[in-house]
Amino acid sequence: MNKRPTQLLTAVVTLVALALGTPHALACTDLIVGKDASTDGSVIISYAADSHTLYGELYFWPRATWMPGYMMDVVEWDTGIFTTQIAQVPSTYNVVGNLNEKQVAITESTWGGIAECQETEGLMDYGSLIYITLQRAASAREALDVLTGLVEKYGYKSSGESFTIADKNEVWVLEMIGKGKGETGAVWVAKRIPDNAISAHANQARIQQIDFDDPANCLYSPDVISFARRKGLYSGSDKDFSFQQVYNPYDFGGLRGCEARVWSFFNRHKKGMDRYLPLVMGHEPDAEPMPLYVIPDEKLSVQDVQAMMRDHYEGTPMDMTKDVGAGPYCVPYRWRPMGFEVDGQEYVNERAIATQQTGFVLVAQLRSQLPDLVGPVLWFGVDDANTTVFSPMYGCITRVPEAFSTENGSLTEFSWTSAFWMHNWVANMAYNKYDYMIRDIRPVQQEIENKYFADQPVIEQEALRIEKEQGVEAARAYLTRYSESCANGATARWKKLGEYLLVKYIDGNVKKEEHGTFKTEHGLSAFPDQPGYSEEYYRTIHEGNYDHLKVPKKK
Repeated sequence: MNKRPTQLLTAVVTLVALALGTPHALACTDLIVGKDASTDGSVIISYAADSHTLYGELYFWPRATWMPGYMMDVVEWDTGIFTTQIAQVPSTYNVVGNLNEKQVAITESTWGGIAECQETEGLMDYGSLIYITLQRAASAREALDVLTGLVEKYGYKSSGESFTIADKNEVWVLEMIGKGKGETGAVWVAKRIPDNAISAHANQARIQQIDFDDPANCLYSPDVISFARRKGLYSGSDKDFSFQQVYNPYDFGGLRGCEARVWSFFNRHKKGMDRYLPLVMGHEPDAEPMPLYVIPDEKLSVQDVQAMMRDHYEGTPMDMTKDVGAGPYCVPYRWRPMGFEVDGQEYVNERAIATQQTGFVLVAQLRSQLPDLVGPVLWFGVDDANTTVFSPMYGCITRVPEAFSTENGSLTEFSWTSAFWMHNWVANMAYNKYDYMIRDIRPVQQEIENKYFADQPVIEQEALRIEKEQGVEAARAYLTRYSESCANGATARWKKLGEYLLVKYIDGNVKKEEHGTFKTEHGLSAFPDQPGYSEEYYRTIHEGNYDHLKVPKKK
């Protein structure tokens, strides 16, 4: 397909969004594991809501019944602006974050798309679609029908979007884009991910050809191709039509800043992915696209997915701990903007899965082998996935823990009991001396999370016993208290960790430790270690143009 002038606009939009950090659209990563690709038969999906203006909190809608004729407000997720009212259904499900009590989970990543399809005049934005659908759908197939039905009835307000729609048995990727000014609807395609496969999307459309004769595994809007023809976007045959190539063509930003994150996930769990490295690094944008999914070499656990959400391209040519931007402490973070120019040469900083501006991050575990009371677990954390704690939030809980509450702090109001602020406090200390502090952070993180996983079978068995003997509401209360104890306890422990790091590393020193406490001499703090910088860092000074730092040699 020949490139059109609008593709240049797509490239500019993508790079500007990556550089400026627009609202939590255009900034998210979704990983997917089918039930036969997981170690315990779980369907697993993950999501990082990355934004410089999003406060990390756990959303919650209790199950409810509604009077006939009741109208619910629709509020745009990114802006909080009221858009319309729609008719409420007779009953809605319990929703905890991006998960409901029927073991349905929905996440997203935004990719914008071509100019002709922007500013659609609909009423339903992508965030409202997610959270309203979660309140109404008991399966992934039903969620697909609900979400696309809402768009058909009320119109689509957002730009190009990829949704992950999962239940305890299957996972679908749905890609959707509006029809532009003067229109209200959207065109879309959805593909089922095979049970033995892994997939991902990260702010770049990924679905290529459409399987028109396979409704069990591929669904699409009737006009997905005819609309493209009407707008002059496509003139080839139906069988050659690619949703990605037409509605979100590759450009450097979409490959290096977005598709590369998908590659990193595939590369970690599938041999032979080096063949796509020139593509995702942006060197060969016309090369063969990566597949929508791959079959992993080994099955993945929930903990494997959590670990992947902490990825900075370690061990690859894009390893953020290795380039000059990492500085003397191997920091895998780069402050915005992501791109810069020197003497007419443009440069880019990497955009990894783990990033400093995350509002919240989750791994949803959905299990067909367990009753819905205990089957759905939202492993939920706030701020940077790399330095967060994933705490278990069960899909049946009846309230939000204080640590994750919408009433506990905000982006402009600090709170010592807010998980978001405690994790930001620790992370922002670590960014200044990363290779030292991460060695103290990781053991505490692993201790907490490993205990959650060790306790999980016991907690769930007890909840099922309580349900049998005392009823389902007593079991829900038990799991609510447990989820609260995990979130609030981890937050308190993170506060202690922050205090420890501040004391240990104050003023660039490193206090000596002995038997788990800081060492003293004659009743005073022992003189600290002063390790300076690494040999590699000193060598960059030696090999650089820093004559003013040289000490004259003795004659």
